[in-house]
Amino acid sequence: MRKSPFTRLIQLLLRQQLGVLLFAEFARVECFLERPLTTHIHNTIFSAKRQFNFAVNGWVQDQYGEWEWEEDDPNYQASTSVVIQVSATPQLPSGTYRPKQSLGQNYLKDPNTVAKIVRAFHQDASRYQPTVEEIVELGPGAGALTDKLVEVYGASHLHCIEIDERSIQLLEQKHPTLKITHADVLQVDYSEMAVERPLVVIGNLPYYITSQILFALADAAHVGAVSSATVTMQWEVGQRMIAKPKTKDYGILSVVFQLYAEVVCHFKIPPTVFYPKPAVDSALIGLHFYSPSLLRERLQGVAPVQLRRVVTTAFQQRRKTLRNSLKKLCQQEGVELSEEWAVQRPEELTPEDFVALTKSIFGTQPEMQLGKKVWRKLKHGSNN
Repeated sequence: MRKSPFTRLIQLLLRQQLGVLLFAEFARVECFLERPLTTHIHNTIFSAKRQFNFAVNGWVQDQYGEWEWEEDDPNYQASTSVVIQVSATPQLPSGTYRPKQSLGQNYLKDPNTVAKIVRAFHQDASRYQPTVEEIVELGPGAGALTDKLVEVYGASHLHCIEIDERSIQLLEQKHPTLKITHADVLQVDYSEMAVERPLVVIGNLPYYITSQILFALADAAHVGAVSSATVTMQWEVGQRMIAKPKTKDYGILSVVFQLYAEVVCHFKIPPTVFYPKPAVDSALIGLHFYSPSLLRERLQGVAPVQLRRVVTTAFQQRRKTLRNSLKKLCQQEGVELSEEWAVQRPEELTPEDFVALTKSIFGTQPEMQLGKKVWRKLKHGSNN
């Protein structure tokens, strides 16, 4: 291995200061690491610095090593380093307006990106409907998307769901006729909002609750309450939604949403178009949900609640064969997997395979109701 002048200089100084015996020990450590010790030290420091930068910006690593927003104290007060001044973009109320880390707030600040998102939204929303009228925006925040939506469609066709009272105050000042509901997006009952026709949803989703918002939309598809959704999310989550079997990203999100909708990844969004700047890229994902009748055909009489049991149980041990990962579930139901299923692994099955697998365990329920709350958590939304 060719050594850099810096490495050679360090070794010379170490030989002079440590003596022959200690320097020999130093060389032994380098041999064990299969790289110069100085390189190992540099890489260790760089890795620690990267993790520190992520941590101070409100990110934590989950059990899979992926970075996500930390759900912390709702009374969190941001430091002055993330204060948006009055003159900054986006336009905000008088004084200062601190993005709340506990709400996962990252405001879009680039007009070009906003315009691209709204164009993609129109493609998604107008696919099944001749006119775009019943629009629901999740978490409008400082209103970058809201302003463009009002400009294109008018305030009368837009309904915003926002939990931050400061954002509501701002939006009411800019758009007095805009309908705004002060609520947690996880508690939204889309079926109650879809009075005359299915809703079309748009939103810049907080990273730390993205999956739960998506599952709530899947439940809404059971009753035809939502026809499309155009939403931003962490790039890695977007890749899971479009992942194919036998890939590392393939999982529960892939199976559920490829069964329930046509999924499109419109484009990647860099961190620089947000304030404060997140530590990862984002994706704009389009979901074209199947109607309840078509969804029933795709599920082939399988109850969604049983499909959920099979998919979630199988992916808890994605590397194991189904014989092992579904052993307890099959024992509870008094069935035995055929050898054809038993030797396969969850990551090898297509979404349609999971439907067939569920049917082999639980059978079919041709007259069953799809269910209003299947994929979302029980504590989220109405219990009716």
